[in-house]
Amino acid sequence: MSRPTVESEQGVGPMGDVDGREGPRLRDTPGPVLFARYAYPPNSLGYCGPGDPSALLGAATEGSDLVGLGQLAAHFDGAWPYLQLLAACSGIGDPLDRRVVEAYWVGNALLSRVPSAALAHSLEDRFDRRAGRRLGSLVSAVPAGGIPQHSFHVFAVYPWLGLLRAGMDGPPMEVLDRCRIRWGLVEAVTRDMVSVASRALAFEGSRLVLGPPRVERARRSLDGLGFVGDLRPGDTVSLHWDWVCDRLSSVNLAWLQYCTMRNLDAVNSLAAPGPAAVCGA
Repeated sequence: MSRPTVESEQGVGPMGDVDGREGPRLRDTPGPVLFARYAYPPNSLGYCGPGDPSALLGAATEGSDLVGLGQLAAHFDGAWPYLQLLAACSGIGDPLDRRVVEAYWVGNALLSRVPSAALAHSLEDRFDRRAGRRLGSLVSAVPAGGIPQHSFHVFAVYPWLGLLRAGMDGPPMEVLDRCRIRWGLVEAVTRDMVSVASRALAFEGSRLVLGPPRVERARRSLDGLGFVGDLRPGDTVSLHWDWVCDRLSSVNLAWLQYCTMRNLDAVNSLAAPGPAAVCGA
């Protein structure tokens, strides 16, 4: 895809550094808490991470046990290696540094500090045995422009590991859509639920694209425990599975949109895109 009109100093993505000088954003949320906000929804469904989702939800909403959250985060074997890679390539000692966590789930300038060769080597090291002869297809989205934000794992990795065929409830296309980090505009708030207008994935031939906006219901809290307080119509939020994870600033939104479209373009450019192969498009 073409890059946004305004670019970062590193030459990728929207304007805005990783220290939060561009305005209000997620910078006040500790890294472990931010990680838990996005990791809890699939964990609550039994798809990844440790076996006690209530511990993650409680720690994420209270935000007091950062050490405990750090220990839980290391059990997410899908996300954790990406955090390690982002931290190592950025010269940051803690994979749960807020800047690293934000880069993986939403996107920021740290993504440009990961060389394509480093990402490809990490994937080969992790998935050689598991992917087998499909490893080449799994890694092929990297030289096509893939970047290590969460949508890369969903679009480029999941299809070749069989994760969309077994172990997750729902049709493969629905799993792809719910598992990526989405963005949406809050239209109504009712107790624990919100109505959000967002764009779902769709196919144009074998290309995976974003369809027109439609309204979906998402959870903002469970028995009073949630991640974003005082939600109002007009707020822009991030979504993972059926949960609202955070309120997005304009910069956060621009990064999330950019990363999603860049990874979609990388996968769509392949001769055999994984999502199309799995979904029969």
